[in-house]
Formats: sequence, C-alpha cells, structure tokens
Amino acid sequence: MTQNNAIRKLDNDPQSLQNQALFDVEGIEVYYNGLMALQPVYMKIPEKQIISLIGPSGCGKSTLLRCFNRMNDLIPEATVIGRLYYHNHNIYDKSVNSVKLRRQVGMVFQRAIPFPKSIYENIAFAPRTNGYKGNLDELVEQSLTRAAIWDEVKDKLKSKGTALSGGQQQRLCIARAIAMKPDVLLMDEPCSALDPSSTRQVEALCFELKEQYTIIMVTHNMQQASRIADWTAFFNTETDESGKHSGKLVEFSPTQQLFGSPVTKETEDYINGLFG
Repeated sequence: MTQNNAIRKLDNDPQSLQNQALFDVEGIEVYYNGLMALQPVYMKIPEKQIISLIGPSGCGKSTLLRCFNRMNDLIPEATVIGRLYYHNHNIYDKSVNSVKLRRQVGMVFQRAIPFPKSIYENIAFAPRTNGYKGNLDELVEQSLTRAAIWDEVKDKLKSKGTALSGGQQQRLCIARAIAMKPDVLLMDEPCSALDPSSTRQVEALCFELKEQYTIIMVTHNMQQASRIADWTAFFNTETDESGKHSGKLVEFSPTQQLFGSPVTKETEDYINGLFG
C-alpha cells in the first residue's frame, strides 16, 4: 500500500479537517548533509487537539516536530524542502520571520532546562525582552496557573527555578512557553525524564491546555499516546538499496482508530510490540 493510501483520507473522513486544519503539511522532506532523513510528509493538523507522533528511534518524529516552528533552520547541515501552511500561510516562504513564528509556535524540550534565574524571572524574562507592556506580575501568575504549578511556587517566586523537582521544572518550562502567548505548543518527549507521578501531572495539564492551544507531541510511550492524544501519526524507518536510512510517515489517524484498526500491517506490528 502506498503512503498516500495508508494515510487516512481526511477529506472523506467524517471528522474531516479540510476546512479547519491549523497546519497543512504538503510534501515536507528533510535532509542532513544532503542525505534524506525524512521522506515527504503530507498531513493536516487540527486546531486545539493533542497530536502524538510515535515510532522507533530515528524515524523522523523530532525532525518533523522542529519543522513546525522552523527550528531546523538552526541546524547548519539541515535542509527542509516542501510547504507547511500555518493559518494558510507557508511558513517556509522567505518573507516569514522565523523568530516571530516561534513566539506563536512554542517549544517544550525533552529535558526541562529552566534559566539559572528565579522562578519569576523564568517567566518574565522573555516577555520583557520582547517588549511586553502589560502587568508582568499578572502574566507570571497567569502562566504559572495555566501550567498547574502556581499553588506550588507562589510563595517562593524569588527562588531558583533549577531548585524545583524534575516534574515542577517541566511545568515551569511549559509556563515559560505559555507566557509568550503562543497558538501552538510543540513537545519533544516532555515526560521521558519524569517519574510516573510527574508524568500524570503533565498529561493532565495537556488535557487542560488543549482548550486553548494545539499540542503536537513526540512520545516513545504508546500508552501515553493512546491515553491523551486525539490524533496519532506513526512513523517508521526505511532502508534503501544502498543501505541508507530515512524516516517516513506510515499512517495518521484519530488515535482510537489507529490503535483499534490500523490501516497497515506495519502500524499493527508496531503497536503490538513486534518491533521498535
């Protein structure tokens, strides 16, 4: 079955996103030092949903994630080809300011790295630097509240963010991203370094945040994807005749559909643990 047939035909699906897709990915492919890392991807990303990207290591999940806010621009050896529409504008058009784009499409990384500053300054620093004219105290409180950490830190805002627990640091970093008032939150394995209790807190937070934000998350945890994602994309690696590896999008479906009745045997084998 070809890739185009393997991907659910969203235009014909009862949950069609054609008229409401926040992102429309049209043939995005990525090369590192001239070698293909990600085969052309076509997908529509719905607004205010949680999208999980799953698959074995090296299949292009994080590479694609970085395409949504052009973080691959910061990797000298990376080349991105194709079109990626956000609010109907191609973000890879030369006229697009990538710095402004990243204010709207924020990133939360795999390991929480608070600034070596106070909890308050972790939140206030970027908005202040970018000319925020509102009440910073209110912004800090609102951001920490939305990240479900305000009650835990409100009495120690002058303390170092690095003194918090791992789960608290991750929520602090989410609050820091929220403070820039983004439209989208990209999360690259945000729970991989957390204990089960902290993971549950971050997952619960994602449920709350999707009322205001679109969340695109890379995860190696299929159970996590099945618990919290509305849509799931499965990626795998492919080896060509010369032995070179590249990632490919195999299937993109509503999560219950993908885990319950996958289109391809490749997807079925992966979710049944036969490889990966």
